Amino acid sequence: MLTHATSLQDEHARPGLCCHCGSHTHQRCVTGYSQRIQWDVMKRVEKKTSRAERKARRPDEILEAAFEEFAAKGYAATRVEDVATRLGITKGTVYLYFPTKEVLFQEMFRQASTSSADLSTAIGSLRGSCADRMRGLLLISYESTANDRKTRELLRLSLAEGTRFPEAVDFYHGKFIAPTLAALTALVEQGVKSGEFRQDAAAHAPDVLASSIFHVAVWRLMFAGRKPIDGKAIVEAHIDLVMSGLVQRSGRRY
Repeated sequence: MLTHATSLQDEHARPGLCCHCGSHTHQRCVTGYSQRIQWDVMKRVEKKTSRAERKARRPDEILEAAFEEFAAKGYAATRVEDVATRLGITKGTVYLYFPTKEVLFQEMFRQASTSSADLSTAIGSLRGSCADRMRGLLLISYESTANDRKTRELLRLSLAEGTRFPEAVDFYHGKFIAPTLAALTALVEQGVKSGEFRQDAAAHAPDVLASSIFHVAVWRLMFAGRKPIDGKAIVEAHIDLVMSGLVQRSGRRY
């Protein structure tokens, strides 16, 4: 006579019935195992991808940290160890990407300039009359040069380290000063040709039209928050002065 225990053993011993999951042909076991394998593979791929992404971002992170250190301390007082400490990495990791402090400074300067607003593109998007574009050009120049912290700090480094790194000064001029002066010159010439601007001293020396932009930038570098200035009021006064010197007398105010 069969006992109850024996009948249960016989039931689990039936062909095609898995004693672990209770399904035919181990379907649930196989499915679960496959899912675990896929999950493990995905985690490994994700880990490798994250590691690769971190490695790809590392040079930019080092350059950003270098900018903060050089801006705060200057070239001579900044140590590569300081840059590494800011990121929580070793000095050797910095040298892996940038073999010397000189190279680190040069690449930092280039990267910081590139990451700032593209002045030429912004200037090229201006529309309207010559007077309208002149106002827009001066506002863009103030924003990109006097009001942008990175551009101001690059100006400071250009002045302080220009003897050691003359190429940095040239790069700053080509990136920020030259586009502004070229746009001012072209715009004044167009305005004179169209009769909108007067043919006077300002038309022959458009560089003077940008002078207050660098005055504000240098003032903020020298005094920071100790002797604040009303930047907005200076901008409006500068634009009014420029327009008074350029625009044909028509009673119109800008």
